[in-house]
This record gives sequence, C-alpha cells and structure tokens, in this order.
Amino acid sequence: MAAGSGRPRWLLGALLGLAAVVVAAGWARAEPNEEQSIDLIGKNEVYGDTKHEVNVYVRVFINSPFLVCMDLALSQEVIIDPNYLWIGPDGRDLQGQRYMNVTETGKLMVMGFRVSMSGAYTCILSHKVIETTTQEETEMIETYKFMVYAYREGGHAYQVSVRFSTAHCRLKTNDLFIEKLKQILNSTISHLTWRIMDSSYKCHSIRTPNDGLHYELFANFLVNPLGGWVEVCHKVPYDCEGVTNRKVRQAAEQIGKFFRKLRRILKYDFHAVPTIQYVDNSFSMTPIDSCWPGFGKNHHTHQNRSSCCVVCGPGTYSPNNEVTCWTCARPRARM
Repeated sequence: MAAGSGRPRWLLGALLGLAAVVVAAGWARAEPNEEQSIDLIGKNEVYGDTKHEVNVYVRVFINSPFLVCMDLALSQEVIIDPNYLWIGPDGRDLQGQRYMNVTETGKLMVMGFRVSMSGAYTCILSHKVIETTTQEETEMIETYKFMVYAYREGGHAYQVSVRFSTAHCRLKTNDLFIEKLKQILNSTISHLTWRIMDSSYKCHSIRTPNDGLHYELFANFLVNPLGGWVEVCHKVPYDCEGVTNRKVRQAAEQIGKFFRKLRRILKYDFHAVPTIQYVDNSFSMTPIDSCWPGFGKNHHTHQNRSSCCVVCGPGTYSPNNEVTCWTCARPRARM
C-alpha cells in the first residue's frame, strides 16, 4: 500500500493501542596464491593463462564474457590446425550443450548464468607447430583453466537501536512492552516483505549530574530482508537487487516515522505520564552487510569483487544471510 493511502491512519491506531497497553498495565506511573583475476579485455573477452587459473565473475542471469581458449600472447600468433575441447564443472564436453555457446575459434560464453553453473571450466587447445626448414610437424597441447563464480550485488540487513526510560529494571511489563513493540514494527513493514528477525534489550541504571539515578531500556531489533529477497527474486529475477534496495529505503522510512509518532503519542497524547517513554534522539539504524544463502564476501580471495556477494567456493557454504562462507566439516573416519 502506498504511503498516504490509509497506512498513517492504521499506524496511528496501532500506536494508540500500544500506548493503551502501557496505561492499562499500570505503566502510567539490536595467499590468494598465484591465481589471477582478470577483468574483461577487449570485446568482452577473458584470456586464459597456462601458468594459473583465471578467476571470472558473472552476475546471475547475465551472459558470461567470452572465455578465450588461449593466452593473450598466443592470440597474436598464427595457429595451425587448432582444435578446442571445453570441459565444464561436471566433467562433460560443453560442445552442443544448452546455454553453452562455443564458437569455432574456441571461445566459450555461458548464456543466462545461474548459480549452479559456477565452477571450473577447462579448455584444452591442441595445435601444430611446423618447423620452417624441415617441415617437421609437432603437436602442441595447452590447457587453460577458468574458475567462474556467480555473484550478486551486496544487500543489507539493519540493526535498529532505540532507548526507553522506565520506572525500574525489575518491572515484568518491560518484557511485554518490547514484545508488543516488535509485533507493531513487523506489521509496519510487512507489506515490504521485511521481518524483525531478532530482538533483545537490556535495562541499565543511568546516573546523570542533573537528574540523579534513572533506568533505561536499551532495545535492539534486527530488520532483515531475507524473506523479501526470496519473494522478489522469484518475481523479478533480473532486477531483484534493485527492487530489494528500494524496499530497504522504504522500510527505513517507515520505521523512522513509527518512532517519531510513538514519541509524540507517549509524550503528548496522554494526560498521565507513562512510566515507559521514548528517549529523545535515541533511534538509529545501522546497515549490516548481508548476502543470499550460498554467497559470501571475501576481500582476500575475491579482490576484484570485494563489495559483491560471490557464490561460496568448493568446500565452503553459507546457510543464512551472513557474509561469511564457512569451511565444510570433514566427516571423521570411523574406527
């Protein structure tokens, strides 16, 4: 529902309901080794290297660059009777396979790249070298390996932090207040397919020179778009990051409006001063890097795509929306 089309009236009712709960409850008193990453050279092409594998990064649902079955130096020479054999991550010949465009000059393009297409792509180039004087033919074989990774643009979760003054830390109704607050926040952003994934609070005694001793609730809420990513990316897979980022901004705006209205209602709309009150200027939202499950960020391994979420490499995994790809546990041999 667009802003201004009924949501403010609904939100006002929810806020008044929360404040009413406060009053009714008696309150009225969160080495890359020698591997090399090469960006596109020339016309959307990446050349191989016989000395080490070449890292290539392809955004999901986009065609890969052309992987060239030779190095840049060899491409400037005359090659006699070249023959190319491309082998995919599953060990099969790629010639004639769906989504694989293998040209007669040995270039490979992976069409509509999917996460499952990530892996090692190997090309074996055989060609002849003819000695000028004797016309003796020698067959040469060169092997080129490309490590191709799917990637997505990085996303964000948000840590919402806010403080409330309370009559005492031992009030059981502190728990009820935070739980009710979480429910209303979820309702506020549910139309954007965001969720409050975690909430917590601590109560601290605060001594100030002017006001003496008082108590405050330090509350934290983790706002996460994970469910929204899945829904959006099934509907618009080619622009799911763009759509999700726009919803991120909308959710931040909705939560900001919520706390501004909550402050006004608790402070001005009740004749009796509630025991729990919003602490002025205590609201903040801190972005936290997030990735799709199965993706992560590694500034050491993927220097050319350090800000992007790159698919976890062989032997690693990421089960949630964190940015770390964890090493798979090796099964222990039974004695």
